[in-house]
Amino acid sequence: MDTNFFGLVRLVKEVLPDMKRRRGGHIVVISSIMGLQGIVFNDIYSASKFAVEGFCESLVVQALRFNVAISLVEPGPVMTEFETKLYEEAERADYSRTDPETAEIFTKLYLRNSRDVFTSLGQTPEDIAEVT
Repeated sequence: MDTNFFGLVRLVKEVLPDMKRRRGGHIVVISSIMGLQGIVFNDIYSASKFAVEGFCESLVVQALRFNVAISLVEPGPVMTEFETKLYEEAERADYSRTDPETAEIFTKLYLRNSRDVFTSLGQTPEDIAEVT
């Protein structure tokens, strides 16, 4: 939450006053499709992106009065080095303190299918940059 949401709030609080004084500007926020739909085993990440969604939707009404646009970009799966490392760590993790049924669902279903989605359908950061 600190990086995904509160970091964004702090940044907007820094730039918005000047944009309001100038009566113009454009804030582009890169979020995630998980701000619109929660995904199993991604509850905290999804919650942070739902918070970003609500923050931006609420802020846009105030910002328009000062001719400041707010764009929220919500890409689907994006394959980066972060995801690659995350999957590698998840495969080596110790799930002995997790109940057996949840551990099995996570390791045998979620990890395998999630990786397939990211590798076959995932966008690259460059893909996202092209459309923003």
